[in-house]
Amino acid sequence: MTRPQGRHRLPPIAVIAIAQLFGTSLWFSANSAAEGLMQAWGATAADIGLLTNAVQAGFIVGTLVMALGGLADRFAASAIFVVSALAGAAFNLGFVWLAQDVATGAGFRFLVGLSLAGIYPIGMKMIVSWAPDRAGQSLALLVAMLTLGTALPHLLRSTAGAVPWQWVVATSSGLAVIGAAMIRALGDGPHLARPAHRGGAGALRAFAIPRFRAAAFGYFGHMWELYAFWTITPLLVAATGLADAYPGLGVSGLSFLIIGAGAAGCLAGGSLARVLGSATIALAALILSGASALCVVTLWPVLQPGWLLVLLVVWGATVVADSPQFSALSARACPQDAVGASLAIQNAIGFAITVASIALTTALFQGIGPAAVWLLIPGPVAGVLGFLIAARPRR
Repeated sequence: MTRPQGRHRLPPIAVIAIAQLFGTSLWFSANSAAEGLMQAWGATAADIGLLTNAVQAGFIVGTLVMALGGLADRFAASAIFVVSALAGAAFNLGFVWLAQDVATGAGFRFLVGLSLAGIYPIGMKMIVSWAPDRAGQSLALLVAMLTLGTALPHLLRSTAGAVPWQWVVATSSGLAVIGAAMIRALGDGPHLARPAHRGGAGALRAFAIPRFRAAAFGYFGHMWELYAFWTITPLLVAATGLADAYPGLGVSGLSFLIIGAGAAGCLAGGSLARVLGSATIALAALILSGASALCVVTLWPVLQPGWLLVLLVVWGATVVADSPQFSALSARACPQDAVGASLAIQNAIGFAITVASIALTTALFQGIGPAAVWLLIPGPVAGVLGFLIAARPRR
């Protein structure tokens, strides 16, 4: 259902982007409480990775159900977003007030991830339904809000002082409810294709299209690096001594700065994509993020804190800047009556990859510290090669 734009002070794209910011603050809300969880539950670095992976696993299951069941293109996108944001808010509160240890906490985080499957890919579909001719730039704004949503709990933690971690995490639930109300008032865009009710066939046939396949392969390589980097950012800040060098910001403040830089990277990439094209920007960002990871892992012991922070901010800015451009390429290439399902199954596969990279990286970090970053570098390499090979015309 589409509602008159005159009732809204903000343009539809801005409404969706802000709602995405609020809804996706649920994603890493538990990570912002890592120190509190380590004290309250005796959690380790690997346990924090487990909690993150529980969200990823829930997201994978949710996106697969939506894609293979055709739900993403069968029901109104705005309705799916609203229900999912409200459910995620409730499950996040369950994590705060009902979970007693890592095991029960992981159960609630799984349900949060399940709910996020109706927020992130559906938000992308809504963006395309309002501005199909500006997909690259609009999706860049959306992913910028996802990035800020990811970083937001760290900001809340850094500014909350002595406030218990439970209240900091619970704030994300309140934001998700506000996001749901915003989308409920907005409705769906006028350029939404009527659903074909083909279920998973619409999503799977997208992989037969070379341009979609190339964008998907690039996206998969990017995903190996992205969420593992976001997960270990607080650990990296603490282990490299940056938190001691900048006590005013601390682990949470520095983590927000590094992860939040990705929002600026997305917006810059979206603007440049209008001139240079989404493929060029996606590949450039993927190469730069891989180079940043290589510099961090080889140079951190000898760099001054200021230069190390600059390098991590550059990594944070480039590590996610390719994401909206790969999604824009996929959205343009896939069957237009199955945009939601195609993006959902691409997300599902991408996030399945993050489960492995997060588990391996956090476990390795616990043993060898920042040297675990070596494990992330193959992602950008494989993404660039996969994109170029898949996009090459067949003879």
